[in-house]
Amino acid sequence: MNNTIEKIHVIGMQMDLGASKRGVNMGPLAIRYSGLMEKLEELSFSASDKGDILAGDPDPSNPKLKNFKPIFEANRSLFEKVTTSLKEGAFPVILGGDHSVAAGSISATNQFYKKVGIIWIDAHGDFNNEESSPSGNMHGMPLSAVTGFGPASMVAFSGSDQYVDPQNVAVVGGRDIDPGERKRMAESGIHVFSIHDVDRLGMAEVMKRAIEVAGNGTAGIHVSFDVDAITPQEAPGVGTPVHSGLTVREAFLAAELIAESGKLIALDMVEINPILDEKNRTGILACELILSLLGKSVY
Repeated sequence: MNNTIEKIHVIGMQMDLGASKRGVNMGPLAIRYSGLMEKLEELSFSASDKGDILAGDPDPSNPKLKNFKPIFEANRSLFEKVTTSLKEGAFPVILGGDHSVAAGSISATNQFYKKVGIIWIDAHGDFNNEESSPSGNMHGMPLSAVTGFGPASMVAFSGSDQYVDPQNVAVVGGRDIDPGERKRMAESGIHVFSIHDVDRLGMAEVMKRAIEVAGNGTAGIHVSFDVDAITPQEAPGVGTPVHSGLTVREAFLAAELIAESGKLIALDMVEINPILDEKNRTGILACELILSLLGKSVY
């Protein structure tokens, strides 16, 4: 177990407005239903459930930033809630919801710690802005927003121009990246470890490099884990499945190595869609990944 983490606040975000499919707003419930709170207590953490933030009604007014207003307001609430947890000395575990929730959670940890690194485990880059996005779906924009590449309005609630340094960002497992997004990622300076890199180097080496990238000169690492990084045969209940992803063991090895680093300071677990799941397989998997990231070990 990670001995540096004692008190945990679990914060849910019932948000699916950033995606084209409905259903990931029920992700926090699926993870809790898997016994998350009880299992955290079994690992001797002091764990408190801080409830869920509910997104507002859809807002179709801006097709380039779909549902901007309710996503912004929900993320502002999340930013405030995560900031409160950090001030109280708690480790925040954020349950999504679509990946747009990372705009609120990462902005909070970066403002609190002043300089954080990010490990973004995801099939997608989430590095579009309102101009490059082919869909206008805001769950494809949060990593771009928190690193200062827009949309700036997505993180305006932080009241600060302080962004995460792209040199301290590692994307792991990417395999479905839009052409315009690919160009933006290459120009930004973030480090991308694609599924090809995982195949070629092995997950242990990829995570060693990712932890160095995100942990070098930072206060710690904010992990944002989209379960669609895992191959859909093993994680069927996700918002945007993409074939040929990480194996379950690769995902757990990534989690275990992050835990061993002792650098983890916050965690998002997102994009679980119970409507598409099979007997809550993906919710259970997400729960167990959270426990592994927090230090649960096989032996």
